[in-house]
Amino acid sequence: MARPLSLAVKMATYFLKQKVRKVDKFAVTLFIEPLELCNLECEGCGRIREYADVMHMKLSVDDCLRVANEVDAPIVTIPGGEPLIHPEIDQIVDGIIDQGRFVYMCTNGILLEKKLPKFKPSDQFCIVVHMDGMREQHDKAVCRPGVWDKAVKAMRLAIEEGFRVCTNTTIYKESDPDDTAELFRFLTEDVGVEGCIVAPGYDYEAAAVGLAPGRTMEDVFLPRNEAQKAFRDIRARAGMARFYNNPLYLEFLEGKRDYQCAAWTSPTYTVRGWRSPCYLLADNHMASYRELIDTTDWGAYGFARDPRCTNCMMHCGYESATILEAFKHPNPRDLLKLASAGAG
Repeated sequence: MARPLSLAVKMATYFLKQKVRKVDKFAVTLFIEPLELCNLECEGCGRIREYADVMHMKLSVDDCLRVANEVDAPIVTIPGGEPLIHPEIDQIVDGIIDQGRFVYMCTNGILLEKKLPKFKPSDQFCIVVHMDGMREQHDKAVCRPGVWDKAVKAMRLAIEEGFRVCTNTTIYKESDPDDTAELFRFLTEDVGVEGCIVAPGYDYEAAAVGLAPGRTMEDVFLPRNEAQKAFRDIRARAGMARFYNNPLYLEFLEGKRDYQCAAWTSPTYTVRGWRSPCYLLADNHMASYRELIDTTDWGAYGFARDPRCTNCMMHCGYESATILEAFKHPNPRDLLKLASAGAG
């Protein structure tokens, strides 16, 4: 299974259009969280703690379509919470696809088999299943036994029925490189996913609330230098596993490249409004996308700028930064790497 060529063409066209128009700040991937309610309480996840007082709220279909039009990004990612809990999630997905965008719907997989009949396979729609290790490691990470088996069964069914499927894996301090590498090989060679998205867990403030008694942030999350070593170890063991992240970002994760965060490329809309500055930090919530872009002091955030950003290497801030840099200072090797990744 390979990602559709139409996606690579759309992204390349979009970046070139912004370059020609000399647009300074633009969205690449819009994150819409239609609700924050989740059927898991994973250690290390801050969302269900940060939004505890608005768990009863959800965005309407019209809200989601309006926001997607307001930003006009080529890709819309739908995280949560657990999006499949939303009673109109299929209408949200279909409506955004009808706008001509690519949709990535994130899920822990528990409800996927039951809800799959609500959706239609499409090149513009990809199901992203959260997988943090092989069976024992994953179920420990999500704090519930049996989740791995449900997720794997649902992924196999979705692929069999013609859906695009990829996975999202977070690396924590207790993640075992051999187990994680085995996961990527299993997902690629056995399950047949389109690719594996990977990023290190990040010690942002809201995550601390959900730690088990006696546990500290240092017990769960990797500092930047240790995360880089972990990624080098994992890639060395992963063989021919397919990673969904672009090669420049993967080299950044290994410590071979330096980039500055470009958080504005991944704006996030929630039941409280627009998160500023980013998907993980919310110093403010704003009423409009334009207000978010124009009033956020983007230069105040990122590595060596805000101490909270020291250990962040998340793809929502850095993966687009690698592409921006490649287009800003064209290097034939880098552009070829991006092109080859987009084509397969």
